[in-house]
Amino acid sequence: MSEIIWPAGYIPGFTDNYCSNEVIVAGLTVADLWPWLDTATLWPSYYANSADVEFDDGLGPELRQGMRFRFKTFGFPVEARVVERVLPVAGQPARLAWHGWAGDEGDAEHRLDVHHAWLLEDLPGGRVRVLTQETQVGKPARELAAARPNPMINGHQDWLEGMVAAAKAAKG
Repeated sequence: MSEIIWPAGYIPGFTDNYCSNEVIVAGLTVADLWPWLDTATLWPSYYANSADVEFDDGLGPELRQGMRFRFKTFGFPVEARVVERVLPVAGQPARLAWHGWAGDEGDAEHRLDVHHAWLLEDLPGGRVRVLTQETQVGKPARELAAARPNPMINGHQDWLEGMVAAAKAAKG
């Protein structure tokens, strides 16, 4: 199975927080799921922890390489830029990743930087794998890493399950 591609400074094990969530589901394909991930304005319809998705320069609702956007999640207003977007193509995984941040640069007390990546790949037997992983840097990341239950693991699992349920409902 394929892996997330990590940029320098965001490699798991060398950051302040890391979470990984994955589902493997029969009866869906990457093509069924991709629009639910790539169309950011759909996120709040199936993931209660996202809201107020906005795009710079009148772009959207589909994400694009290099695009700036913002949304609210985990109580943070997040600014983000798409740093990886590989559309679904037979025989290779689809990929989406963004660098997100909250707080002012240089504000060590409040600044949070993240790399949030997604990988969707069709598997044998009519199954699809959805992997999402996130690394975080900054004091808020250290606080999230220490929280129990882990809000990132639980929140991202809700995101995965909500996306799968939305895709199944749309497929009929």
